Formats: sequence, C-alpha cells, structure tokens
Amino acid sequence: MPFVRIDVLGTDTGRLDALGRAVHDALMETIGIPPDDRFQVLTAHDGSRGTLRHDDYLGVRRDDGIVYVAITMRSGRTPAQKRALYRRIAELAEEYAGTEPRNVFVTVTENESVDWSLGNGVAQYADTPGGADPAPL
Repeated sequence: MPFVRIDVLGTDTGRLDALGRAVHDALMETIGIPPDDRFQVLTAHDGSRGTLRHDDYLGVRRDDGIVYVAITMRSGRTPAQKRALYRRIAELAEEYAGTEPRNVFVTVTENESVDWSLGNGVAQYADTPGGADPAPL
C-alpha cells in the first residue's frame, strides 16, 4: 500500500499523469502491488508561489526538469527490490513523460502496518486476527 507524492516544476496535467503512471507501473512490476492500489498526490509548482530546489550532489547534474518522488510504504522490501524500483521509475519516467533519468529523485520511507488507515477510521493492516481492526469507528 504505497502512498506516492510527485512534485514537478512548471508542467501540465498530461506530464503529471504520465509520471504518476510511471511510478505506479514500476511499483507493480518491481514490488508486486495490485493494479488498484494507487494513492498519489501529484503537484506542479509554478516557480513563483511554489518551487523546487536542487543542486549537483553526488555529481548528478540536475536541472529544472527535476521530479521528486516520495514513496511511503510498509517495510519489508529488500535492497535489491528498492534498487529495481528506482531504476524502473527512472526508465518509465523517461519513456512516458520524457524526463531524463538524471532528473528523477526518489526517496522511500517505510513504516509498519499499524501506521495505515485506508478509510473508515480503521487500521486495515493492523496486526489483529484477520489482518484488520475488529470494528470501524
């Protein structure tokens, strides 16, 4: 159950959608999330009321085509799965949205099952018999 936030500078809804599809497809291919497990916030910054900052850290030459991808998901993926995920996001961002791989910045934050409520005030993944809270609020 990943939650994805994608931030880009000065783009249109078509590119935002393409980037969202790229990340979602990469998550399905590399870590096996289901097709209907798509929760994303896609934000375009206009450069005046909101912007993105970047430098050339670790020798990667980024420019204003940068795309920040923040993924929050339950812990348990291996380093190899994460590396495959990062690589596939960069590949698909280039294929679907024309974003150069050097401009794809991905971060993953992991948490535990009890840290998620997918609606109805219920911790659906909580560690209880049957995998869900006994009753919604």
